[in-house]
Amino acid sequence: VAGSPKFGDKAAWEPRIKTGLDMLTASVIKGKGAMPPRGGSAGSDGEIRAAVEFMVNAAK
Repeated sequence: VAGSPKFGDKAAWEPRIKTGLDMLTASVIKGKGAMPPRGGSAGSDGEIRAAVEFMVNAAK
């Protein structure tokens, strides 16, 4: 979606991972670029963080 890294793409995720889990999670919660806040999800902050952790771990 609009320039976001593909799931499991280590090269694309590497610079994002370097920003840290807190910063990645905040970007999802607040929205970034064309991505709406929470990615359009009604998930809680904890659920969003768990999803971010899942995607980050898949790219390590």
